[in-house]
Amino acid sequence: MKVIAREPEVVTRNGKPVSVIIPIKDYKELLERAEDAEDIAWLKRARRKKVHYRPLEDYLAKRRAK
Repeated sequence: MKVIAREPEVVTRNGKPVSVIIPIKDYKELLERAEDAEDIAWLKRARRKKVHYRPLEDYLAKRRAK
């Protein structure tokens, strides 16, 4: 089977665009980029928060109590 590079196809309903058909390779790349963007946003939020440390003994004591 020969692979043919296709341009995205826009599907319309009542003259208005409602969806796009793209090659699966492009779709997977878009998903990857979206996940990367979510990760970067999470890291930025995490870096703004103040870091709290506690002694290992306190953590272990609380964990044993569960």
